[in-house]
Amino acid sequence: MRSDHLEGVRVLAVEQYGAGPFGTQLLGHLGAEVVKVENPAQGGDVSRSVGPHFRDDLPPSTESIFFQGLNRNKKSVALDLGTPEGQAALRHLARDADALVSNLRGDVPARLGLTYAALADVNPRLVCAHLTGYGRGGERARRPGYDFLMQAELGYFDLTGDPDGVPARMGLSMVDLMGGAMLALATVSAIVRARAGGRGGEVDVSLFDVALFDLNYVAHWYLNAGARTTRLPRSAHPSLTPCQTYRTADGWIYLMCNKEKFWPALCELVDRPQWAREPRFATFPDRLAARAELTELLDDVLFEQTTAAWMERFAGAVPAAPVLALDEALEQPFVHADGRVETLANGLRLLASPFRGDAPTRPSTAPPALGEHTAELLDGLPAAP
Repeated sequence: MRSDHLEGVRVLAVEQYGAGPFGTQLLGHLGAEVVKVENPAQGGDVSRSVGPHFRDDLPPSTESIFFQGLNRNKKSVALDLGTPEGQAALRHLARDADALVSNLRGDVPARLGLTYAALADVNPRLVCAHLTGYGRGGERARRPGYDFLMQAELGYFDLTGDPDGVPARMGLSMVDLMGGAMLALATVSAIVRARAGGRGGEVDVSLFDVALFDLNYVAHWYLNAGARTTRLPRSAHPSLTPCQTYRTADGWIYLMCNKEKFWPALCELVDRPQWAREPRFATFPDRLAARAELTELLDDVLFEQTTAAWMERFAGAVPAAPVLALDEALEQPFVHADGRVETLANGLRLLASPFRGDAPTRPSTAPPALGEHTAELLDGLPAAP
């Protein structure tokens, strides 16, 4: 039997809400021992109380479905890091840890002793990884940072939705989720370096930097060509056509003819082969200039059949997807195939790890109750004088 990739790696996690727990859960899926360090006086990780959906048949402090989806494969230790006893216990845990991960306001890690400078004397190989809103230094270190604030300030609202509507955020907290994934990647990379060289150090990721980095091509278009990309009708691509939503007999379909070869294939499959020979539709720039006309033409022909009928016809030949509501999306047979949804021992159904192939993941364990593993993990801690 293959070992999990991160078997033998211990990660302490002073984490809260979504971004940090999402990142450390990825590490747990890959085999790391993840230990949540939670303040019992504050009810532990705030996500334990996040609603609106709870399961009263779950153990106390784990009833939140939000919490359940972010904290599989973890242990929990109840510590108040604001006390000498809590700090002594943290240092005890840090002796055998590979990393200490936190997602807190930028000025808090130093105050709570979560830095390499504070812990290197007990473990010089320790990696201290921080996910903050705006970084641990500079004028914004003390600012609370949240996903939707990043989206608002960095142009995401201007890229999302219909141009005639008000500015809108993305429907998911994607900056938080990407921030957690970036934190996990940075942490694993630093652990590899520490194990090779014998010395740990600091790793910093901020939600602001992740959100900025993820602007990628639209940012680069502006920085190098002065082009302001904004939201377009039908969720259209800024330069490629056809690449947007189109009406069908019973709803909507999204087409993505993002290679030249897909345009003539689409024309054949909608029984309009003559469109592929039209000079005004010959290339991406030509079709972009004719987007309004193409939208009308494609709406007319696609309205002749249902979305399902078109999906069957386009399969394997033209990139297409049905536009589904969330409930429709999650009831698709493909979602439930190949282990994409797992059922925990507590009966909760959750989305499974995305890792496949030669990235083996362990069977998920249910999230821990607050302080469930305190006695186990602090066994051997010297008594206070």
